[in-house]
Amino acid sequence: MMKKNFNDQSSSKKNDRRKFLKKGALAFGAATIVPSHVLFAKPEIRSKSGELIRRASVVPSDKVNLACIGIGNRGGQVMNAIQSTGMANIVALCDVDMGAKHTLDQMKKHPKAHRFQDFRDMFDKVGGEFDAVTVGTPDFSHFPITMHAMAEGKGVYVEKPLARTFNEIELLMKAADKYGVVTQMGNQGHSGANYFQFKSWVDAGIIKDVKKITCHMNSARRWHGWDTGMSSFPPAEPIPSTMDWDTWLGTAQPHDYNKDFINGQWRCWYDFGMGALGDWGAHIMDAFHQFLDLGLPYEVDPVKIEGYNKLFYPQSTTLAFKFPKRGKHPKLTVTWYDGVDNVPEVPEGYGTSELDANIPAASNGKIQPSKLNPGKIIYGKDLTFKGGSHSSTLSIIPEEAAKDMADKLPVVPESPSNHFENFLLACKGEEKTRSPFEVAGPLSQVFTLGTLAQRLDTKLKFDRKKKVITNNSLANELLVGEPPRKGWEDYYKV
Repeated sequence: MMKKNFNDQSSSKKNDRRKFLKKGALAFGAATIVPSHVLFAKPEIRSKSGELIRRASVVPSDKVNLACIGIGNRGGQVMNAIQSTGMANIVALCDVDMGAKHTLDQMKKHPKAHRFQDFRDMFDKVGGEFDAVTVGTPDFSHFPITMHAMAEGKGVYVEKPLARTFNEIELLMKAADKYGVVTQMGNQGHSGANYFQFKSWVDAGIIKDVKKITCHMNSARRWHGWDTGMSSFPPAEPIPSTMDWDTWLGTAQPHDYNKDFINGQWRCWYDFGMGALGDWGAHIMDAFHQFLDLGLPYEVDPVKIEGYNKLFYPQSTTLAFKFPKRGKHPKLTVTWYDGVDNVPEVPEGYGTSELDANIPAASNGKIQPSKLNPGKIIYGKDLTFKGGSHSSTLSIIPEEAAKDMADKLPVVPESPSNHFENFLLACKGEEKTRSPFEVAGPLSQVFTLGTLAQRLDTKLKFDRKKKVITNNSLANELLVGEPPRKGWEDYYKV
């Protein structure tokens, strides 16, 4: 199918495109003099042997020039939030469907920005005009875009979860370290009040000796109510005239186009998305994963799977993630609940379940109400804590215990910047990102292990040091996943 032309983009791929890996190696392996608007990463980047690779950054008084990849739905929300900071110039737009209803708004808002449907064309043609990128595409496509951007020396803001497979996340962390660029995963609460409160309460010994955490996300999901007897993917439909379906597929195995694969529906399928866990886990588990030093579990047990299907996520899931003793922290089990009627028990004195008004609306409308709003219950040795998602702060329950602790709580510092400001300030060398890949990567890997347990409906035993699944050979193979499509293999070499 012929693609529609959009400004700088030709209708066919460049036959003489430089190899991705070669470009990355050259960018990293030689000291070069590059304009400061191109390189923003760390003010000074050296190889492991100490060799100076480059010394350049965005001038602090300058705005960060951005290219936005994925500009509709959630990607469009990210663009709006970035723009509202006043710290960025959006100079390039890239989306596989530059002409769909959900992308037109951003095209109208940024009429002078370069337009592309293939991110590889964008880097080839205008890569020298921007310092960083945002990635607001489906879960499975985060990986190649992010790898390409880092190899080009660009900072990357990537929506959560970081990638779809365990191995892809491992490679992203290695590449981030190799190229020394600014990275940030889009779990926005990691720059909010919950982040700073949790850290302060752990440091002060208020949160301690945690052995049990319950996490819950019980709102209706897109795949709820689907026929669990489905044995094949939806039939082929005509590809929209404005869409580049081949580029949408990226590294994934070939699939015929169907409307149930796009516009958020990708989240339903194991091949493309990460289900409820990948969608909400990063907003519920992020602070305790970091500040209780969880790392990776040694076991993931699918305690309950209802409405199982081999192609899409279950109707209800209960997963028990088991973590070993970690320094001063005791062994801990994190139990995840999703599904409309799969609501966990709450302790006496829990009170009401509130939804943080600052949570962004879903791209297809408002978050649907549920019996228990998204959040967590943290059981310490002496105290129990109730929390929501995103930036929602913890409260001590029951109320009597909260009153007893009122004068013992530390002063919690306010966040100096929201998550988008934090990323842009890091690009300018003024802050460090709070959810860089070395922090967001292991958290996202927890989700990949959880979705594998869902997909295979079996308990997984995981070797934390060797990073292998020891009791199921198929699950261990799926840590890597199926080979990428021909032409996309170089993204898997660091």
